Amino acid sequence: MQADDTPRGVLPAAALDTLWRQARSHNGWLPVAVGDDRLRQLYELVKWGPTSANCSPMRIVFVRTEEARARLRPLLSPGNVEKTMSAPVTAIIGFDLDFHRQLPRLFPHSPGIRDAFAGADKAAHAERTAFRNGSLQAGYFILAARAMGLDCGPMSGFDAPAVDQAFWHGTSVRTNFLCNLGHGDPAKLFDRHPRLDFDEACSLA
Repeated sequence: MQADDTPRGVLPAAALDTLWRQARSHNGWLPVAVGDDRLRQLYELVKWGPTSANCSPMRIVFVRTEEARARLRPLLSPGNVEKTMSAPVTAIIGFDLDFHRQLPRLFPHSPGIRDAFAGADKAAHAERTAFRNGSLQAGYFILAARAMGLDCGPMSGFDAPAVDQAFWHGTSVRTNFLCNLGHGDPAKLFDRHPRLDFDEACSLA
């Protein structure tokens, strides 16, 4: 096999810095608004990321009004209240347990695939698939936000059943995690933590 020493399409170093090397999880925010059009543009990028059978189970509620913030506030862990209430937008990122209802449209060349997930006896399989692929899409979400010049603050630390009740009531969507969005305040960043080296995390088989 021929060695590929100059792979095509490698992004410039500055772009890799923006997406990965210099990107941080933010805990404080500058008072700069994020408009609804920007959120729509963000989703238009995210939706193209691959999922198994194009199942696309991620669902998002963008919390950006005072009424919605008031509903979310009491459901947060104490350490997450200030940074969430000061964020221009908080994305509640969920996954739809009934994603398979959309499969005839999203994966039309395999008409019977919906049956692999429908029914009570297949609920566990559907939930695993929804969570796995919804989490995959959530990773795309963070990278797409960074690519659009936004900073992210993904977090746990909330009452998930209560968030489900407050924001997904009457639906088949369950909350995965929250992600604050906006322009981060560098003065409120923590020191960057180390990462595992290649030989600690990877092996070549």
